[in-house]
Amino acid sequence: MCPESPEERIMEDQNRRILSRDCEAVLIPGGESVSLPKETTVIISQVLGGSYTVMTPHGLARISGENADALGEEPQPSTAAPADADHDGPPSEEALWEQLRNVYDPEIPVNIVDLGLVYSCEISESSPDFHRVDVKMTLTAPGCGMGPAIAADAKAKVLSVPGVKDAEVEIVWDPPWNQEMITEEGKMKLGLI
Repeated sequence: MCPESPEERIMEDQNRRILSRDCEAVLIPGGESVSLPKETTVIISQVLGGSYTVMTPHGLARISGENADALGEEPQPSTAAPADADHDGPPSEEALWEQLRNVYDPEIPVNIVDLGLVYSCEISESSPDFHRVDVKMTLTAPGCGMGPAIAADAKAKVLSVPGVKDAEVEIVWDPPWNQEMITEEGKMKLGLI
């Protein structure tokens, strides 16, 4: 193992936190829930989409923005669409895609849309004031245990869009995902171009 550079040590120290209370987390990539006890030392490695990816004694884990206080952080600004009680009609397709761009795989610093994981986002109407959104998405690997957590995050974001009354996010495997599905913006963020 190579020794850390002084810059890496400084960055690690700046991102080191001691939990101020017991805190729920989801282990990455397995997706198992774990309760991290008060005074556990963690290192924040990524903050995107309102959640924290942290290194713990158990390995990588995801802590939701709702638990930011346990990390000594302010809750992340909501990425949810503004509530609009007076909204009439179907939800904006643009707003739906924008919300899906606020969902991240906790191991990859690119949103699920730019990763090419979202295959479809369809709006259906069962009455003039009831619109359902069905999202079909995939994961970068079939064995990823974070799938349910990522799908739940996507569903919550979609449900926050004015006009959406119900939503379903289905994980599908056809067509199989590959790196060619990543958008140009996503490839630039990942250093692939």
